[in-house]
Amino acid sequence: MTKAKNGLDKNLSNIVDDLEQRPVNSHQAQQVQQDRNDRRHQDSLNHDKTEDLHHL
Repeated sequence: MTKAKNGLDKNLSNIVDDLEQRPVNSHQAQQVQQDRNDRRHQDSLNHDKTEDLHHL
């Protein structure tokens, strides 16, 4: 993990560092891809603004 630099978001800095890694084999490549997919999925859940449909 990296330390936050002045004015930069530490979480984003860590994600950039993770994405810059080059996998050395197919298993590691799959793990990196799954991490990306998990982040995208969590991001979509965090930004989902749909309301529950309530039928009267």
